[in-house]
Amino acid sequence: MSIIRLPGLVDAHVHLREPGYEYKEDFASGTMAALAGGVTMVLDMPNTNPPTSTPERLADKARRAAAKAVCDVGLFVGATNTEGDAYLPVAERACGLKIYVSDTFGSLRIDTLELMHRLFRSWAEKAAQVGYRMDGAARGVGPITVHAEELMLPVCLALSHLYRVPLHIAHVSRRSEIELIRAAKERGVFVTCEATPHHLFLSTDDLPRLGARGDMRPRLATPDDVAALWEHLEAIDIFATDHAPHTLAEKGVGVNELPAAPPPGVPGLETMLPLLLTAVHDGLLDLDDIVTRCVDNPRRVYGLPAQPDTWIEVDVDSVYELTNADLKTKAGWTPFAGQRVHGRVERVVLRGETVYAQGEVLAMQGRGRVLFQGE
Repeated sequence: MSIIRLPGLVDAHVHLREPGYEYKEDFASGTMAALAGGVTMVLDMPNTNPPTSTPERLADKARRAAAKAVCDVGLFVGATNTEGDAYLPVAERACGLKIYVSDTFGSLRIDTLELMHRLFRSWAEKAAQVGYRMDGAARGVGPITVHAEELMLPVCLALSHLYRVPLHIAHVSRRSEIELIRAAKERGVFVTCEATPHHLFLSTDDLPRLGARGDMRPRLATPDDVAALWEHLEAIDIFATDHAPHTLAEKGVGVNELPAAPPPGVPGLETMLPLLLTAVHDGLLDLDDIVTRCVDNPRRVYGLPAQPDTWIEVDVDSVYELTNADLKTKAGWTPFAGQRVHGRVERVVLRGETVYAQGEVLAMQGRGRVLFQGE
């Protein structure tokens, strides 16, 4: 056994499903899954029911998280095509603004250039009043984070440049996208991006085996696209899971009648670190790559506060097979089930208290903090 100590990880892209979809996940189960994966801070997306797009809904979600979370939680606000920028009065209490311009559902899909201009402009105007959040500062707003694939990506890059708004691109998956982002960075555009483990370690070649378990947005890309992410690793700022739990029945697994449209998305909080540590074992990454992209850069991009006296202990010599049975997420499955990995989380300490040890969550609900709500 060889135990190493790493800082508590930050997962800058999760869907904890509350309110509205608590049967898939909630703040308790989702943050328990986070601790099991060595994650001590998560940033939760706004596509709940109702969406987190108004001050009242952000306050309601913050109360729910404060009562249930066992790790720290930041909350995004989301733009909608019906409520526009109604969230602006509480923009400082969000970790950032999420705009969906590709593949989503309901009012969260922003599909006109006019509205995109308005959203970028109003966020820039808010930042002119309170600044952008840096290094956990009490005031300021976070970046605009977009789900923007293919042709929508250059639109968002252009708007970011026009309004001088920091832009973060979620879950990059294609060669065309990462090459465009890298070129924009080289031109001085204030853009950052993230990649998920499922886009780094799975491809369209895995779809026959995975079936509906491999359906996600963005969709799994070709082996060449996966190779491009690794080729341009230095342009990827963050590793984040896009933890998006659905039940297997919703996916059509083990049911007699297949759903008309199985929801896309896969769980990921508990498998990210062992997958990345396996990449270290295989020589694709080193430990500094993990700390940079799962701790340092998420804090820099989103201006997150430090977590003093917080760390995780990992047995890097542990070799085992990922299984569905061991997961804390309500979804109870992973597309990586059956894969052999290196590195098991043995202990998690949050602000000096052991909150996870030897497979058990020890923290009481409400132990986690909700970020930026006191300002």
